[in-house]
Amino acid sequence: MNDYLFKLDFKVRDYECDLQGIVNNSVYQNYLEHTRHEYLKSIGVDFAALAAENVNLIAVRVELDYKHPLRSGDAFWVGLTMEKVSRIRFAFVQEIYRYPDNLLILNGRTIATAMNEKGRPMLPKQLTGFFV
Repeated sequence: MNDYLFKLDFKVRDYECDLQGIVNNSVYQNYLEHTRHEYLKSIGVDFAALAAENVNLIAVRVELDYKHPLRSGDAFWVGLTMEKVSRIRFAFVQEIYRYPDNLLILNGRTIATAMNEKGRPMLPKQLTGFFV
């Protein structure tokens, strides 16, 4: 387990599972996205405020490595760090661990950028200083 900038707890809900009784693979992206949004709110980055300034955060690539499944009722947590990828791109590096044994469930990396009012990619000043 890494040192994370942010951690968020969850519990698997029945409707997130498929016929095999495990979390559907698409649902993991919802967990990761919700964690990213909560992290950004925790550091004072507001999507609505950015949009009002004509700055839109967008994901350009998502990589997920599934290690073990989660099942209905499982408690788990998502850890998040950020890395600068280039002058205009950054990555949210995230991992999911199951409680209580801290079994690694998933490694994820979402590469993102922001688009300004002219549709050009850019790095918002609100995010500088949060990269590992």
